[in-house]
Amino acid sequence: MQRSKFLVGVVGGAAATLALGGLGTYLLSGTESTSTLDTYSTATVDGHKALKSTIVAGRTQSRYHPLPWVGDKVSGVTCPTGLKAVAGASITCTGKKSDGSTVDIPVTVVKATASSVTWKFER
Repeated sequence: MQRSKFLVGVVGGAAATLALGGLGTYLLSGTESTSTLDTYSTATVDGHKALKSTIVAGRTQSRYHPLPWVGDKVSGVTCPTGLKAVAGASITCTGKKSDGSTVDIPVTVVKATASSVTWKFER
């Protein structure tokens, strides 16, 4: 009887640990970000407000490899222009993997307002 209670406890504890690990991975590996459009982060691209390319590149690089088991580690991420604050606008940023090869990172605007832009990148 005690042995079966012990097994139930071990199996239940392992399941809870896996569930929490999966939830943590999901929360930390998100590729969507919302950024404010203020005087420090805003540029102009083709007459539209845009999020500066350095902001997009830095945030993408920091979130591309949040955990060792999620995504490839990239460095030196650069974006060709700012990201227009217009829903559906997109750019392709470039980064370097640890083996020296390059990786293209598509970035797309999900939602834009006068004061913020929500965007995501593809891993």
